[in-house]
Amino acid sequence: MKSILKYSVLLFCFASLYGVKFRCDYRFTSLGWFKYQEIPATWYDARLQCQLEGGILASPTTAGIKSIMLESFCKPEIFTGIHATFSKGQYYSINGIPFTQIPHEWAPFEPDNKNNAVSCLALRSDGKFADVRCDEPRPYICYREHSNVDVNVCGTPDPEYHFESQTNKCYKFHTRPRTFTRAHFACSAEGGHLAIVNSEEESKVMSQIFAKHPGSTILGNFYKDVAFIGFHNWGESSDWTTIHGQSLKDAGFDRFSPSQPDNATLGEYCGSVLRNGLLNDLECEMHFLFICEKRPDYPAVCDNLQNETSHIRFCDNNVEDPEKQSRAGSTNIDIRSAGPV
Repeated sequence: MKSILKYSVLLFCFASLYGVKFRCDYRFTSLGWFKYQEIPATWYDARLQCQLEGGILASPTTAGIKSIMLESFCKPEIFTGIHATFSKGQYYSINGIPFTQIPHEWAPFEPDNKNNAVSCLALRSDGKFADVRCDEPRPYICYREHSNVDVNVCGTPDPEYHFESQTNKCYKFHTRPRTFTRAHFACSAEGGHLAIVNSEEESKVMSQIFAKHPGSTILGNFYKDVAFIGFHNWGESSDWTTIHGQSLKDAGFDRFSPSQPDNATLGEYCGSVLRNGLLNDLECEMHFLFICEKRPDYPAVCDNLQNETSHIRFCDNNVEDPEKQSRAGSTNIDIRSAGPV
């Protein structure tokens, strides 16, 4: 009886995963969702990109996951989530699994800890590992394990995005301050962009969003009455345009707060909004709150059944890192199967 009950529970749990939606640019498999990121990034940006998309930087922690990862890329090697950035030589996956507990085989002459400057592990197309610099960009794979958490009305499992009926858009108020560049990165990775005020009504929405986050409730010692949004001036004093290339007037709202913009710190080239919903200029490299905006229908989401697809990759992996090629030779793998990129 116990075995029947146990089987029924497992069957229910697995069945409940079907119909759960996630981004269509991820490939659904029996082990989770995978996305090959072909644009190389540093390990730090890869980790953050995956986290903001709703996953983690993938690590081949099991034979099954490793097999799917190897089917998903053509390049000579990719970053894994295995790193020793906390303490030298102590490698763990993003989710805390010690490297000693992960099945692995080193590539020839690896690990070499070249110049004592390597703290990240790459997975080669032959399935072997190499230690590499974290700041040298490589492609990578994001992974999201199976979850019963479905997307909300904003098309994301992120509960901090909220739909506003006045504008038919979704917004997220980020209370962890970033520079303008990193704020733009975060919004983009989440499937949106830095908010753009297109009307007086949307200006009021900005003010309402601020009102839900009093400065006294936000941790940290920084100015909390202003937030980066999506406009800037390209370093020119009066060329204020949105990140989508429109002038503020053409975008629908160009009301700055009185006496603004003033370029008070001689570098205030990035746009922001004050608690009253009016515009302001800020220094781009300082850390401030920021507001993201996204469409409820973008990025597109699919349920598990819609996403059980495979895509053929034709790979020619003759190109190796020249330095390591001279030591380890090249590896040729002809066909790979991968999910959407």
